[in-house]
Amino acid sequence: MPVAKRTSVAASVSVRPLVEPDLDRADEIFRVAFGTFLGAPEPETFFGTADYVRTRWAADPHAAFAATVEGEVVGSNFAANWGSVGYFGPLTVRPDLWDQGVGRRLMEPVMACFDTWENRHLGLFTFAHSPKHLELYRRYGFWPRFLTAIMKKQAAAGAAVPGRVLYGELAAAERPHALSLSRALTGAVYEGLSLEREIMAVQAQGLGDTILLEGADSGLDGLAVCHCGAGSEAGEDVCFVKFGAVRPGPDAADRFERLLDACEHLATEKGLGQLDAGMNLARQDAYRRMVDRGFRTWLQGVTMHKPNEPGYSHPDAYVIDDWR
Repeated sequence: MPVAKRTSVAASVSVRPLVEPDLDRADEIFRVAFGTFLGAPEPETFFGTADYVRTRWAADPHAAFAATVEGEVVGSNFAANWGSVGYFGPLTVRPDLWDQGVGRRLMEPVMACFDTWENRHLGLFTFAHSPKHLELYRRYGFWPRFLTAIMKKQAAAGAAVPGRVLYGELAAAERPHALSLSRALTGAVYEGLSLEREIMAVQAQGLGDTILLEGADSGLDGLAVCHCGAGSEAGEDVCFVKFGAVRPGPDAADRFERLLDACEHLATEKGLGQLDAGMNLARQDAYRRMVDRGFRTWLQGVTMHKPNEPGYSHPDAYVIDDWR
């Protein structure tokens, strides 16, 4: 595209909150952008029945943003607040407007969200093989660290896991206490980390359920926020562990095995054939244990961190996530 036209497009971009009437168009751009970049033969059908745009908008409409040109939506971006941790994505732009500054404009409001929320550790998931993606996010202080593997396995029926409770089955009066226990668990993994918003979003939108593993000391040994089936971030016939963690310290590896058992049991309980989970390769033992169970990588990217610190991605952490 000629320089003059590029300048004209960049100058005409406006960024505003993403609103409900925008969702169909934002979803279309999201699919086409990823499908085009990854060379899918029919990019408009990329991600199938999985839904990232509507679910993330519904979870926090104030942290969802649209880029427009002459009033037409041409891209979107989403921020997520996990207490002391914040991350963003997916950031997508209509392919014919790539490399024209639209992505940079969509970074501005999410960085403002992080400032408002006062998150201590920020991150994103992007394509490890794309210099332009790495350079864009480096300009905002993000640094590439370990690869993250998006893994899958066929779910196999197993015995019920003792002490497993589903958040969705708790009485309304019991849920505040469960959320408090979840904050204590994730705070032990990384100070201030909280998945309360994700747990409540899954429940409110009917996207799946959250596994709570009771511990012997009246606390939690583990939790897993799971999306299940079409219309969630999992897609048809898939149970996707968006976040999972166990209490750190002695016997954490055993607790992690128990959590994986519970996730697989939930998948088969709901009649889903595949279990998906993301694992940062800095969590070496957790990754090895997933491989030993039959998980295999089907998509791989890199997490970028601000500041350039591990956060909760280190060898002693037994955490499942991928920041997509």
